[in-house]
Formats: sequence, structure tokens, C-alpha cells
Amino acid sequence: MKLITLNTWGGKAGKEKFLDFFKKYKDVDIFCLQEMWLRPHNFGQRKAGGVDLVYEQLMTKGVQEIAGVLSGHTSYFHPHLAVNYGLQILIKKNLKVIEDGDIFVYKHRGYVPEGDLGTHARNIQYVTLETDGRLITIINFHGLWNGQGKDDSEDRINQSKNILEFVSGLSGDFILCGDFNLLPGTKSLRMFDEHGLRNLIKEHNIISTRTSFYTKPIKYADYVFITNGIDAKEFKVLPEEVSDHSALLLEFN
Repeated sequence: MKLITLNTWGGKAGKEKFLDFFKKYKDVDIFCLQEMWLRPHNFGQRKAGGVDLVYEQLMTKGVQEIAGVLSGHTSYFHPHLAVNYGLQILIKKNLKVIEDGDIFVYKHRGYVPEGDLGTHARNIQYVTLETDGRLITIINFHGLWNGQGKDDSEDRINQSKNILEFVSGLSGDFILCGDFNLLPGTKSLRMFDEHGLRNLIKEHNIISTRTSFYTKPIKYADYVFITNGIDAKEFKVLPEEVSDHSALLLEFN
């Protein structure tokens, strides 16, 4: 089974090559996507992540457009800002889905920040599959951005605690992936190692999960954690530049 995780950057790298990427990898079983738009929304101000929010530069119907390209997959969308911006998981239709949902790990559903929209609430999206009589849960995450880098903060530590509380109640193995907005040495990230999860970025000595669109010096952001029952056959950074983040591919049994 194969999984791709990607922070899509809202499709700002270019719609045509962005959708061509999904056409190329349409046989991948699971996609976990962050920064996905269902439609534009008038928030009264348009600054997100320290930059102006310009809808003309975004794929504001990206959820539907990717689902259209991946017609062999079922799309699951869970927003964390209003009802139109958040997380999307796509699962091949031949896989048996037992449950899907989301829980908020920073702030609460419906929270819209004053000032910069980038500090919006954060959730984790999950889909539980049954395969060969076993349960496996796929968890998609886009961690808190606070405008102060990717170091620890009380909010980020609590965010990690909330995620670990959720996974502690799961039956079966799981994969936790996405854009954590954290540096490797932070307590907020080490908490997952200390929980017994395998950090595939660390195991494979990957030093960058960003593309040439990202010009800042520190290139860490995206991670994949797995439980010991997941047999990881291959893990790599894909070469296609369709976002300011690189896509990560995991093949597993």
C-alpha cells in the first residue's frame, strides 16, 4: 500500500502541474493533503501566515478538483477554518473504510482568530481502514503556525499532548503525517518519539522537506510517524515541485 502526504500551498505553484502530479500518482492508495480549499470565504481581512491572502493565486475549489482527478478515490474533507479550508484525505475505493472524523487539538471548531488568519484552530483528520482483518488509522495533521518560527510553545506542547491522547485510544496501528510546523529538536516533536512512534524523517536522515519555492534557510516542516506494526518498505521525498513543500511517499505493508 502507498501513501503520499503533501502540504499543497493552496495550489499556488500552478494549477496545471499541480493536477498533473495527481494524475501521475493516481495509483497511490492514500493521499493526505493540507492547505486545501473548498471555496473562498469573506473573512473581513485577508492576511494569513504573514502574507496577504489573494484568492486569485489559490485553487479555491481544490478539494473538488483533486477529487475529480482521483475519481478512483473517496474524498474526505475536514475544515479547521470556517467550513472551507482544511484537511483532505483521499482513499482508494477498493479499501474498506470503517470510520472517519476529526478532533480539534488547538482551539475549537468555529474559532476564527483576530488579526492573522494563520493562527486559526487546528484539528487532526483520521480515517480508519480494515485490511486483512486488521485496523489501521491514517491521521492527517497541519500543526499550529504562530508567526514566531517552529520552536516550542505552550500551545504546541499542548497540541502534541492532545494528539497523543487521541492515538492512545486507537485500536490497531496508525500512521500520523503532515506539516507539523516544528523543528526536529523541539519537545513538541520529541513527544511522539517518546511515545514509541518511529520518526521516518529521522530514520532516513532527511534534511529538507521543502522545494525551491521556499527560500528560508531551515527546511524542516513535514513528518511521518508510524507505529511498530507498520512495515515500511520504502520512504522518500518525491522530486516534483508542485508546492513550497515536498511530497513524501511511504510504501508499507
